[in-house]
Amino acid sequence: MISIKRFIKFIFVLFFSVTASAYAAETDLKLESIDDIMVVVNDDVITRHELNTRLAVVVGQLKKQGTPLPENSVLEKQVLERMIGDLLQQQFAKETGLRIDDTQLDKALSRIAQQNNLASLAAFRTKIEQEGIIFNKFREEIRGEILTSRLREREIDNKLVISDNEIENYITTQSKQAGKGEELNLAHIMVVVPEQASAEKIQTYKLRAEQALAKLNSGSPFAQVAAGYSDASDALQGGNLGWRTSDRLPAMFVEALQKLHPGELTGILRSPNGFHIIKLIDRRSKDAPVVITQTHARHILIKTSELVPESEAKSRLSEIKQRIDNGADFAEQAKLYSEDGSAAQGGDLGWLSPGETVSEFEGPMDTLKIGQISGLVQSGFGWHLIQVLERRNTDVSVEQKRMQARNAIRTFRSDEAFQDWLRQLRDRAFIEYRNGAG
Repeated sequence: MISIKRFIKFIFVLFFSVTASAYAAETDLKLESIDDIMVVVNDDVITRHELNTRLAVVVGQLKKQGTPLPENSVLEKQVLERMIGDLLQQQFAKETGLRIDDTQLDKALSRIAQQNNLASLAAFRTKIEQEGIIFNKFREEIRGEILTSRLREREIDNKLVISDNEIENYITTQSKQAGKGEELNLAHIMVVVPEQASAEKIQTYKLRAEQALAKLNSGSPFAQVAAGYSDASDALQGGNLGWRTSDRLPAMFVEALQKLHPGELTGILRSPNGFHIIKLIDRRSKDAPVVITQTHARHILIKTSELVPESEAKSRLSEIKQRIDNGADFAEQAKLYSEDGSAAQGGDLGWLSPGETVSEFEGPMDTLKIGQISGLVQSGFGWHLIQVLERRNTDVSVEQKRMQARNAIRTFRSDEAFQDWLRQLRDRAFIEYRNGAG
């Protein structure tokens, strides 16, 4: 059960805080109806008006974060390249039949509303419109973000396979190179180098990284330089990586960071993916055992789809619950009717740690007493009956270390594979810059 939370925070901050027109009023950007075509991307175009609108939002976001603005030309190029990447992904999703229907979109919007303490989608819409934002435009931006998130899951994340041997080797390597339990608060700048880049092109990318390092060494704020030079997805958020255990970092990063004090920078680091500059913001020890409450639960799932509407799925599950309330065995009913992979085990999900399931499932599960069966619970997957079998407090330090190693390997591989996939997508595309763009 996979959550879509990772895109929600960014989108909400981007569009809910203030309007693009308000941003533009604080800057020199003009949001007039300018139809100049900046880039042709296959059968679509990006206009000057669209670029200016996105620039205005990004400028406002950077100001809200307190990040000094890069030079206009640098920021414009950064934003334009990201718009091209977004458009290519949307085109590919359309070509391959991936779409987000209105029902899925409304569910996502309702979850955003709930997470921001708004009682309903209608209240959310009212709040959005009070901020001067066109709700339908906001709605379509959310659709686009869900689409690209699902596209990355389908094309990249779901195809990654990480073996137990890789995890063990990773843990062993990292433990030799870092202090026990150490966590590092980091920010980074990445200049991506295409896989087939010529020696001349590689030198050009290295020069860009050197320019970024020179600006940092001359006193320019890290967030400002990241916004102007970094190709990483978090560039416009100042390149902030947050707290990372050393086992979630490449060995070359760990080695370079070992010598640094908080506030210092690495030199330019070369990886297969490009050039990197890392800033060590702070470090801390994390030696205490990690104790969490785990829940042993089982469930019955009736999925919703285009062929099985919500009302029908809910009705079928209601009948199953009635049989269980009248004495039918939960496990037998799960084996007969559940549409989840756990059906063969009587719906048994094993021991679940916090965050391991989507919030729509975990929230109701956490309120149940041992042995208690829930009412009908809805998630993005369909309708569930949940029963809690046991609970325990357990030290998951070893398991957490393995999970962190798996996540670290997955993150590195996913980011590298995604960049490579996006480059291939771009190589196959027709892209023509106009009016001085590029």
